[in-house]
Amino acid sequence: MSEIIGYKVNGEIIDTQSIGNIDSKEPIYFDNSEESLYIMRHTCAHLMAEAIKILYPEAQFFVGPVVNEGFYYDFRVNHKISEDDLKTIENKMKQLAKKGEKLVKYSLPRDEAIEKFKNDDLKQAVISRIPLGDGTLSIYSQGEFEDLCRGPHLPTLKLLNSFKLTKIAGAYLCGDENSEMLTRIYGIAFADKDSLNTYLRQLEEAKKRDHRKVGMELGLFTFDDEIGAGLPIWLPSGARLRRNIENLLTQALIERGYEPVRGPEILKSDVWRVSGHYANYGENMYFTTIDNVEYGIKPMNCVGHIKVYQSSPRSYRDLPLRFYEYGVVHRHEKSGVLHGLLRVREFTQDDAHIFCLPSQIGSEVKDIIEFTQKIMNAFGFKYEMEISTRPEKSIGSDEVWEEATNALKEALDEYGIDYAVDEGGGAFYGPKIDIKITDAIGRKWQCGTIQIDMNLPERFKLEYTADDNTSKQPIMIHRAILGSFERFVAILTEHFGGEFPFFVAPTQIIIIPISNVHTAYSLKIRNELLKYGVYSEIDSKNDTLNKRIRNAEKQRVPMILVLGDEEVKNNSVAIRDRRNKEHFNMDLVEFIKFSREKMREVSF
Repeated sequence: MSEIIGYKVNGEIIDTQSIGNIDSKEPIYFDNSEESLYIMRHTCAHLMAEAIKILYPEAQFFVGPVVNEGFYYDFRVNHKISEDDLKTIENKMKQLAKKGEKLVKYSLPRDEAIEKFKNDDLKQAVISRIPLGDGTLSIYSQGEFEDLCRGPHLPTLKLLNSFKLTKIAGAYLCGDENSEMLTRIYGIAFADKDSLNTYLRQLEEAKKRDHRKVGMELGLFTFDDEIGAGLPIWLPSGARLRRNIENLLTQALIERGYEPVRGPEILKSDVWRVSGHYANYGENMYFTTIDNVEYGIKPMNCVGHIKVYQSSPRSYRDLPLRFYEYGVVHRHEKSGVLHGLLRVREFTQDDAHIFCLPSQIGSEVKDIIEFTQKIMNAFGFKYEMEISTRPEKSIGSDEVWEEATNALKEALDEYGIDYAVDEGGGAFYGPKIDIKITDAIGRKWQCGTIQIDMNLPERFKLEYTADDNTSKQPIMIHRAILGSFERFVAILTEHFGGEFPFFVAPTQIIIIPISNVHTAYSLKIRNELLKYGVYSEIDSKNDTLNKRIRNAEKQRVPMILVLGDEEVKNNSVAIRDRRNKEHFNMDLVEFIKFSREKMREVSF
């Protein structure tokens, strides 16, 4: 059995240096479990910092946490460090790990820690972020290196033999764009070399599939500095891809009893004060003043849908009411976190809000879960659910939060779905279920969400007439399955590597007439396909046939048709099916029917 490197006590990870005489504890072994990797990667961050300190003695360190992609350390150094220097740092880390230095923990009173690090302004910044109630601060040392740290850590560096530094970046001190830029180095660590190599292969595959790279190659979208950062411009191919997804989604929504609505994109700030967005989300919003009245550009669609609900008296017989909108929203994201379509300042949500009776929560949530399953299965995604509970910054009473959280848990339990719990990860107005998907190369993505809201109906005094003629308050369910079209297209692009399935591909078919005399037949086929929603392009450029076929292959379309004398004479098509790696001929009538069926083979 592998070495014990820590313990779990009431859900908290405690290292061997800190466990003391606690009896009720669950051992954590050195392996690739989530808890073990957390301890391992935290220690590897300190190993990296020690190596940096030896190579660059003037280096000063801020924080080095564990993150989803491994670990990082932020530090200040006089030298210009580049990607080429990572190997040198890594080699020094390997030398130190072989020496097997022990990690020793000791504590100092807060004032002594301040005195100890009085000449290190970055350490002073770290101390200032620690709550004043923490009178004693812990320090971990290894060899000649030590740093303020809560832990947990491995007992010795000799366990670290499967790690890799992955990238270098800049990072503002404390995440403040007005502060100085520090150097940040990321790394990854595993318990064994096979797991590390598997991860590194996945990383290389991820670079090939990067939606920014593939999106540029396929002409899906672009960004323009003259327009502004984080504001995507959809090119024809990308807009067709979005439209195909929207068409499928719209049909499914109508069949499920959702009604289309449309709210304004700019609303008076007073309604954002009522909703709680102004106080709890205002730093993420854009504001302007018109006729001496302040307005806020909407970061969410919920207030507009509330006003739709309030536009008419409601009875219990009307409920549930399901409103949907592909709503354009704007959020003030910092420039450092913008990332292609995954993190933008303007995006379109596949948003819906359901107003229902308390007794209808379970059935509505189950319907949304079933809807989600159909969509995820259509694209071949594996997925999991996670319930997020009340965050520190929130509105509403404890009783309301408990009731809403239990309603979500009961719905998932009744449906037999396993779920994790993210304590404190809910929206400020209510608990939620987050839908997390796993793509073709094993990466997890936050996608859709289901949120129960008993606070906004109360704040806006929403009512319905109950069966006893009294006025009662409805439950509001916020629901987005894709999350946003921008983020979903990014995930979809990387999941398929740009090889989109026929039913959503921006261009399903490229038609290549061998010579100009075959162009009329190509146009006939293109126009016939358009009647059934199948989009095709004709490549009749003055290039060789082989070059045009190669160009079509680069566009990753599902099918290529090559048309010559035989096809015109026989009213047929010669098909190159890129997905199935097949070449075959088919009668034109049969091919049109075949294409129609491929468009219909998936429904949500």
